[in-house]
Order: sequence, then structure tokens, then C-alpha cells
Amino acid sequence: MNIYNRLLEIIRIKGAVYLVLLDPDNLQEDKLVIFTKHCEKCGVDGFLIGGSLLINDNLEYFLKKLKSITSLPTIIFPGDVNQISPQADAILYLSVVSGRNPEHLIGKHVLAAPIIRKCGIEPIATGYLLIESGRTTTAQYMSGSLPIPRNKPEIAAATALAAEYLGMKLIYLEAGSGADNPIPNEMVKAVTTLCSVPVIVGGGIKTPGIAKEKVVNGAKIIVTGNFFEDETHWDLIRGFAEAVHINSPLLV
Repeated sequence: MNIYNRLLEIIRIKGAVYLVLLDPDNLQEDKLVIFTKHCEKCGVDGFLIGGSLLINDNLEYFLKKLKSITSLPTIIFPGDVNQISPQADAILYLSVVSGRNPEHLIGKHVLAAPIIRKCGIEPIATGYLLIESGRTTTAQYMSGSLPIPRNKPEIAAATALAAEYLGMKLIYLEAGSGADNPIPNEMVKAVTTLCSVPVIVGGGIKTPGIAKEKVVNGAKIIVTGNFFEDETHWDLIRGFAEAVHINSPLLV
């Protein structure tokens, strides 16, 4: 079963998927094993790996180490063309459809496509929408794209639908790493009502309650990232997983 179909199967069984984003620059090797095993034990469904910048150039080693620890899906969340590795199971083939920068709509993809094919990893076409979150995020700055205003759910919904019609398999609503505010529930609802492909929501999700709100409003994949770079938050991972897995008998 490929990774995309595996995600669909988790959605069917659990109601939604919970992924944790790992940034190789920010998670030290001595903590990787402990954190990964803790995530597995708490019900995390898989890992996204990447960041807008990878200063230490250790993606290959990081993924190889991660794959030796876990059998959960490892999916690259690329910030640039150099963030591709055969060690991963799949890669989100991101097109920043919310912006008008051609490099991030199609330019980088032309460069990346032959590399992905050579690596033999699964590309998952993903329409990526940057949403205003209260601050200028790294993703916004690096992509040179204006985010969609958070009070304009109709723009996000129409953009997401266009991405689906272009053949995207996933829609990613991104508030950005360290966002002050998560994606508004009204926007999540507007997008998921109009689109038939699974919608990912990430950025600014700092409590299980917020995560559950996004799922209740139609999100099928929830991503948390730098919130767990603070070890004092690790005890909340199980709560996030249970909040996202709305079909879980534990929640009845």
C-alpha cells in the first residue's frame, strides 16, 4: 500500500490522521529515539520531515536514523529542492497555490521531478495555501508569497478547489511555524465543504482542543511541529492523538 492510500485508510478507520513535523535542525540526535518512541506509544500516525531551511545539511542521516527507529510513514515536507532523499517513504510535492511566485508554483518542481523519480519515493501532489497568522512566517518569507487573509475563507475555498481541479491529492492550509493564530475554523469548514480531497491543517495548533476543532470542521490531517521542541509539552502528545482520532472508542 502506498503512503497516500495508507493515509486514506487511517482517515477511514480513525476519522483523521495525526502527523508530527520533525525539523532535523531542531531535534538533536540524542532526543530523536526517545521522542519518536514516545510519539509511537501515544498514537501518532506518521512523521513529516523538513523545514524552510536546513542549516546543518543532515537530512539524509536524520532520515536514515529515523527509519531505523520507526515503521511509521516518513514523509518529506520540503522547503527546497535540496530536501529530497531516497531514505523517506514519500514527499509532499508542494505547489504554493495561494501565491503568485512561479518558482513555487511550478519552477522548483521541474528541478525536483527527476530527482524524486531517481530516488524512487512517492510524490503526493499537494496544494499549499499560506494563511495569514498574525506574523510573517518563515514559509511566507522564503516563498515570497502573500498569505491569504484569515478573514477571507471564500478566497481560501476557491483556491483550494482550483488546486483540486488541477489534480492535487491533498490541500494543506498552513498558518506557519510558530504562528500566533491557527487557521480559523470558518476557513477550515469553507475549504472542506467545497473540496473532496483530504485537507491538512497545520501551524499554531497548541492544544488538543484546537486540534479537535479543526477535525470537527472537516480537516482530515492535523500537523503539529515546533510546539514539541519544548520537552515540557511532550506529555500532551497522547491528548493530541486522541483529539484527532475522533472515531477512536476511547473518545466515546
